[in-house]
Amino acid sequence: MQNSLNTRSMIFTLYGDYIRHYGNEIWIGSLIRLLEQFGHNEQAVRAAISRMNKQGWIASRKEGNKSFYYLTPRGIRRMDEAANRIFKLQPDVWDGKWYMFTYTIPEEKRSIRDELRKELLWSGFGLLANSFWISPNNLKEQMKELVAKYEIEEYVHFFTASYEGPHENAKLVQECWDLRDINARYDEFIKTYSQKYVIDKNKIDKGEMTDGECFVERTKLVHEYRKFLFVDPGLPEELLPADWLGSHAASLFSDYYKALALPASRFFERIYKEGNELHKKDKEYDVFNHPLMQEQK
Repeated sequence: MQNSLNTRSMIFTLYGDYIRHYGNEIWIGSLIRLLEQFGHNEQAVRAAISRMNKQGWIASRKEGNKSFYYLTPRGIRRMDEAANRIFKLQPDVWDGKWYMFTYTIPEEKRSIRDELRKELLWSGFGLLANSFWISPNNLKEQMKELVAKYEIEEYVHFFTASYEGPHENAKLVQECWDLRDINARYDEFIKTYSQKYVIDKNKIDKGEMTDGECFVERTKLVHEYRKFLFVDPGLPEELLPADWLGSHAASLFSDYYKALALPASRFFERIYKEGNELHKKDKEYDVFNHPLMQEQK
């Protein structure tokens, strides 16, 4: 089961960082070949894809005897939201408001309640009290989508408010999120990837890294960095401690990503085009459309 979950997570990474920008779909055979680079076998890939299909993240279509898988509108929204957070180099400016979400979901809908909790955590909400979630970020659209998705209109309430004390806003942050633990994770990421970046950048400059190796390293980099989506709520700068390492980690990620981007994309395209035949669909991809590459135009 663990391997299947890892495979599924890697597929999400590939859709978000590559496939989303290449016409949004891929032949299952190409996906299997790509994931072989990371030790995932065909059976694990097909099992993970089937699970993602049932969960509504992707859908499939047939072309002859080939099966193609593409992101559903729900999957596209999740990938776009993730990309906006992953490739954001600096925290947002805060409007001083707190966005609140509370619910009373009956016991017979416990499974929905559990899923909702996971979604709220992923979006960056913090649990202030039982079934009472808050965020300093304007997540109104995400809240509306969750309510519609789970059909729980009669059980929820939204609020927008200002904190009037008796403590500072930092007290709310302290009760909802363990910033010390998150900062320690960023510190570990920086220590690990600072060294890897210097080594790989030197290899790339000397032509000593293959396109395939760059593809593997770029995908691993994104895969590791996107884990912060599940722990870092993306708080505005006004609510972060002075020694916050999130922006440093984001800059390191950006620099390392850019160094790997072009050769990694060349490798992906070679495998992708074999199955998807982009020349027939006229969907050639420009790597500089990627969020992190815009400033290099």
